[in-house]
Amino acid sequence: MRRPIHDDSRRKRGSAAALAAAPRAEWGEVVRDVLPNGLRVLTARAPGLHSAMIALYVRAGSRHESAEVNGVSHFLEHLFFRGSAGWPDTVAMNAEIESAGGSLNGITARDHGCYFTPIHPGEVGTGLAILGDLIQRPLLREMDVEREVILEEILDEVDADGRDIDPDNLSKRIAFGAHPLGFKIAGTAEIVRRLSRREIRAHHARFYTASNLVLAVAGPVRPSEVCALAEEHFGALARGRRSAEEPAPRWPTGPCVEVVGHEDAQAEFSLSFPCPPESHPDYPVHLCIRRILDDGLSSRLPFEIVERRGLAYSLHAGIDAFTDAGMTVVDGACAPAKLPRVAEEVLRVLGGLADRPVPEEELLRVQRRHRMTLAFSLDSAAELAGWYGAGEVLSSPEGFEERCRRVEGVTPADVLRVARETFRRRNAVLVVVGPSGRRERTAVERLVARTTAVPS
Repeated sequence: MRRPIHDDSRRKRGSAAALAAAPRAEWGEVVRDVLPNGLRVLTARAPGLHSAMIALYVRAGSRHESAEVNGVSHFLEHLFFRGSAGWPDTVAMNAEIESAGGSLNGITARDHGCYFTPIHPGEVGTGLAILGDLIQRPLLREMDVEREVILEEILDEVDADGRDIDPDNLSKRIAFGAHPLGFKIAGTAEIVRRLSRREIRAHHARFYTASNLVLAVAGPVRPSEVCALAEEHFGALARGRRSAEEPAPRWPTGPCVEVVGHEDAQAEFSLSFPCPPESHPDYPVHLCIRRILDDGLSSRLPFEIVERRGLAYSLHAGIDAFTDAGMTVVDGACAPAKLPRVAEEVLRVLGGLADRPVPEEELLRVQRRHRMTLAFSLDSAAELAGWYGAGEVLSSPEGFEERCRRVEGVTPADVLRVARETFRRRNAVLVVVGPSGRRERTAVERLVARTTAVPS
């Protein structure tokens, strides 16, 4: 039975409103420009900082690949740093960017890539000149050397027999099947060994165009100056066209359980449920649920399983969101003998959210922490550039205040409804990697198939 809200709870709710009232003018403020060739330029002014961040986002990742060239986005990311027409000497290139306070880096994800560097605010032009040349005129040389580096990376995800032992890869493969969202980001060793220069050049020509790129610069910088520098160093890019993705598949009907034997001291596990994309009206509810589950030692998962019962050293809950799909993931590691008990307790905690309304004060706490966390990002040029750059390239741009208002509009009834829809036995995707015999496998499979901790 839901408890009535007493006067002190109303007073606390009022304090949340006071926290949200009259946000500062620079609260996540961003200036958006579009160059004549279609490149989007976002400048997040942060006058109080002493450093800047440059981040160039591209809507190209393993989701945009075919099965035959899976891993090409990641391979290209590596090759960019092997030099460009303007900077064939990579030692000189890195010395130049480092003398400006920078450090070039890149990442490839399933739905996008990013090339970034911190930079002294007075040296933004230097960073854009180097990054622009790398992206537009890569030499794509020393492919065989970089191929070996990538093959070494892939070894982290497989065992001695070449079987995948990465829980994230395995979970995505179950959830998305043969769809490109189920591909490995780096590809497989077999594909990487045969990727050709022609295939890599074709990928570069298709995706690294102005319409498919977003430049985000954050720090004590002027938008007009950033836009002028962007025009100077990226204005010659061909317009091209934006990426289009094959729609995500329906979530599988389960429960789905995969246990992969691997000799290690601990068993790693990943328990996933469906989550909508950021644009969906219920996404803020999932954000609140994630924080209720894992947002400090007082939150439900670490308290019930780590602090209270000592069943695992660590446990985490997170959200992987894409443009049209997503998943809420609980992952961690524990002693193999404790795995059935850990899985049982995790399901019990999730089932609690689907069984009774979350107390008002608990929901208020996570909503306040959400706003405070975004406020803290104003102290980080990297977080500002990441928020706006990733949001723009994935077509879900949203201001800080807009996001906070959406989260603060979530009610206990919303949490109960969404938890009941999400945390169902048939939605569960469980992956376990670690020492396991037939008895352990049977115990885990039986637990997930028969549990009454969550609705069917």
